[in-house]
Amino acid sequence: MLWKAARDSTTGRRRLLLASGVWVCLVAACSDAPEGGAPHAAEPSVTTTRTVEPEREETDRPVGEPAPSNVQPTPLLAIDTHADTTQRMLDEGADLTRRLPDGHLDLVRMREGGLGGVFLSIWVDPRKYRGERAWRRTLALVGAVEELVQQHPEVAALCTTGDEVRAAFTAGKAAILMGLEGAHGLGTDDVDQALARTRQLFRRGVRYMTITWSTDNVFGHSATGRAPSEGLTDVGRALVAELNALGMIVDVSHVSDATFEDIARTATRPLLASHSASRALAAHPRNVTDDMIRRISAGGGAVCVNFYAQFIDAAYRARRRRVQRRNPQDFSDLSAQHGHYRGRATAALALAQQLDPQLGYPTVERLADHLAHVTEVGGPGAACLGSDFDGVGELPSGLSDVSQLPALRAALEARQLPVAAIFGENVLRVLDAQRAAPAAPAP
Repeated sequence: MLWKAARDSTTGRRRLLLASGVWVCLVAACSDAPEGGAPHAAEPSVTTTRTVEPEREETDRPVGEPAPSNVQPTPLLAIDTHADTTQRMLDEGADLTRRLPDGHLDLVRMREGGLGGVFLSIWVDPRKYRGERAWRRTLALVGAVEELVQQHPEVAALCTTGDEVRAAFTAGKAAILMGLEGAHGLGTDDVDQALARTRQLFRRGVRYMTITWSTDNVFGHSATGRAPSEGLTDVGRALVAELNALGMIVDVSHVSDATFEDIARTATRPLLASHSASRALAAHPRNVTDDMIRRISAGGGAVCVNFYAQFIDAAYRARRRRVQRRNPQDFSDLSAQHGHYRGRATAALALAQQLDPQLGYPTVERLADHLAHVTEVGGPGAACLGSDFDGVGELPSGLSDVSQLPALRAALEARQLPVAAIFGENVLRVLDAQRAAPAAPAP
């Protein structure tokens, strides 16, 4: 039984309150970088029970006396808006109710790290799947998520609204939502068919859509595509209008600056950047500018910071890439040795550190810098978490998987940042806003 200490607001006395492990999960789609835990023994399936017991008072302690070492932090409704673990569920048959031997996320480690929610990513690799094959892949990923909650209703619930997320949290379940990363996953360039398929995904529970991934598509242009100066297409404008009409969040991560501008001018609901860091702190086209942060926040949206080491630390990225450029054959050989990007990424990082012992590595404090900057620029409602777990291979030191999330919480609390808002409340506000009447487009 886990207890936490709290102070009675009327008497000032310390109390012990029962704190149960509670969760929330949400689902989306992506893999930011094809580059990239010791194995654990398999554990029994996760089961969660919630026992309500009367509060009991603790013996008063003198002011300033430290609390017992087993006192736990106040539970938060924590939500991660982007993880690519869905690929593992479909391709590897990964059972998220058990501790996985590698990777970044499963329900066991979520519970250990205090993560209530995660948007699991519905991402289709456009290099492998096109047209109808892409659409079939999208539906298969959605089906894998549905199967998770259908087979394990005692620990997971598919959610589509903020109220459902909160109810799952209260019941001690993982609230699972979905988001499509990249409209290319619709598998069509026909506008009517694209809108029909968008409505179909909405009915299945998908609650955000990223317009592009790392490549341009028929709907718009990517920050890392061939024409980053170009924005939304006519088909893309029709798609954004349909998303606003449905109440599906428009995700602006990955899009070009011009595409962002077009979306910001036409959107009638709050926007979300599901996994983007600050460009002011780390210059990269995948990151968002201060102006974007202000505009997203002013419209009621939020920027969820990506944990990828090369997106949060430009100096590390530059030095890391220099090592790879100087030793191209060594890194090329890793592709033949490791079939999956996770193993390849881990090996690539180890090789880079071997070749350059002074390479260094960004820490969780650098990630906290980005969350602090987004909060400073956009206000307390602006920042949120968008890890990109299982979609990237290099995470900050001290945050190798979701079980180590308390290290980030401690870093934010040390800076007196609005932790509850950053960890979950801001995302729920954006989700709730999709059910309200849409606003007028920006002039």
